[in-house]
Amino acid sequence: MAGRLTQEQWRRRTDWPITLAALLFLVVYSVSVLADLHGGAAEVAEWTMWGIWIVFVIDYVVMLALAEHRLLWFAQHVPQFLVVVLPMLRPLRLLRLLTLFDLLRRATGTWLRGRVTGYVLGTAALLVYLASLAELEAERHAAGSQIRDFGDALWWACETVTTVGYGERVPVTLEGRLVAVGLMVAGLALLGVITATIASWMVERVADADRASEAVTAQHVDALAARVEELTAQIAALQERLPQDPRGGPPTR
Repeated sequence: MAGRLTQEQWRRRTDWPITLAALLFLVVYSVSVLADLHGGAAEVAEWTMWGIWIVFVIDYVVMLALAEHRLLWFAQHVPQFLVVVLPMLRPLRLLRLLTLFDLLRRATGTWLRGRVTGYVLGTAALLVYLASLAELEAERHAAGSQIRDFGDALWWACETVTTVGYGERVPVTLEGRLVAVGLMVAGLALLGVITATIASWMVERVADADRASEAVTAQHVDALAARVEELTAQIAALQERLPQDPRGGPPTR
């Protein structure tokens, strides 16, 4: 139908508003956890995050309504569905912040490895930071907890996402363990992407070296062919200047 709004048009119109909403969510969530807000301040922060979460819900519903094949789109975006229907997972909606990394990818060029590298680094940093906040929120006041401040939570997140797992700090709450499971799975996926990126970079360097070697070889062949052509012309010129044998033989000296 002519004039009907498309998903792409909606996405272009809402990318920056959604990104700004996600940034606000990140700031409010960070302050509420790091400052360990209580009372009225905690209520304001909580209501602000719920308001932003409603914005994410509206965005998801509109995207679903604009999809040409709604069941297929729904099946392909199950994580987004879980994020908007399960308030416990709402921090994951901050992955929409990856819109900001488009600017970084444009700055590094249009080649694939640059885009993947920017995406991986941004995702890893955001994932570790959010996991640290979520773990600190879940573990800070739990009995027997070993994660009491953001430094402990950040160290735990770093060793968990890299699958090192020293075991010096472990979550004791159900929420903390759920965060740990998600971070472990994400860590394995990120390590796979990083390994593939490094392998792609090495293959690209070898290919560049091969292309450079082939270019040098081609230049040498061209130079040799030009020299042979030049010598052939010189020989022909010499033959023309030599006196001819009256009996029809080759030129005589």
